[in-house]
Order: sequence, then C-alpha cells, then structure tokens
Amino acid sequence: MKSADKVILAALFLLLSPVIGWAQGSSALDRAMSLEVRTLATLDPTSTANLMRPPVEKPAALDGPAITFTKAWLRSQPVAKGGKQWECLAEALYFEARGETVRGQFAVAEVILNRVRSTAFPNSICKVINQGTGRKFACQFTYTCDGKAETIHEPRAYEMVGKVARLAMDGGAGDLTDGALYYHTTAVRPRWSRVFEHTATIGVHKFYRKG
Repeated sequence: MKSADKVILAALFLLLSPVIGWAQGSSALDRAMSLEVRTLATLDPTSTANLMRPPVEKPAALDGPAITFTKAWLRSQPVAKGGKQWECLAEALYFEARGETVRGQFAVAEVILNRVRSTAFPNSICKVINQGTGRKFACQFTYTCDGKAETIHEPRAYEMVGKVARLAMDGGAGDLTDGALYYHTTAVRPRWSRVFEHTATIGVHKFYRKG
C-alpha cells in the first residue's frame, strides 16, 4: 500500500471510529482504533504531520513585466498614468531623483512607499511627501519647502519617472533597500545618518532604517 493511501485510510478511520462504536459497541470501536494505530505507526513521520497541517497557498505571481533597471528598457514601457497618488509619487521622483540611475529611482520610490506602509508616517503617498510642508526645517522632502514652484521643465524626464512611479506602485520592483525609510544623497551627511542603520547605497543615494 502506498504511503498516500495509508494516510487516506488513517484519516477515514479517524472520522468513522465514533460511528462504528455507536453502531456496533465498544469491541468494534476497539478493533477500529487498534487498526488505526497500527496503520499510523507504519507511516513516514512527515506524512502524519501533514494530516493536521493546513495547506500552504502558493503566493500569487506579480502581474506586469519583469523589471530591467536600464533606461532603454524603461523607454520601451508604455506611457504611465494614474490618479492623484501616482501624480504625487511621479512629481517627487522628478524633483528628488530624475538624475539618478533607474535602479536608484526605484529605490527612492520604495522609501516613499515603505513610509506609507509604516505606522510612523502618514498613510498615503501624497501625505508622506507633503509631511511637514509649510513648517520651517520640518519638510521631509526639500523640494516641497524650498520656496520654488513645482514646475516640470523636462517632460521626457517626467515621463520616465512616471513609469517608475507606476511600476513601483504596482509592486514590481521588489525590495531594493532592505526596508529603508530614509535616504540622502552622497553629497551630504546628515546627523541622523550616524544613528540609523545603513541598508544600501544605490547610485548617488544612501538608504537607512532605524536600528
């Protein structure tokens, strides 16, 4: 008898034993339980463990194209579009990272999305980006409080970061920064960078999380 058949037989006995005992008396129940124990004893331990283990669902595959972090690949993708949250992320990437590598742009987008998922920050992309705006030295993203109008002067660059924003929001890039919630360019070294845990350096940005 195959191991799988034995597993099925043992499971059936587990279910039917009370019925047998009720219909035929305790002697029939004893015989059934004895056969059940002998059957279980012959099984592989991993098979018996699986009798009581809930099935594990296979993770759903991400939809969309497999990302290649090159400008050529990004140019080949369709023009992106979306609602207000997509617009906020595309704008942030334009002003914060349009001169960064493609991988670096995805990494900056990842930090913003990580903040949205964190209870320590606001719960939407637009709120995360505009957190502290209007308060001196309190804005989280410099371009939102530098006194300059957020005007798009490079439409092609905006189109590219718009694609990055769309792909990042759709979950296609994976975890590039190991859960980072903060970043700065390699041109500066803020005080908090000496306290937080450095998780990655991508392009001209360094990424951190609280240790």
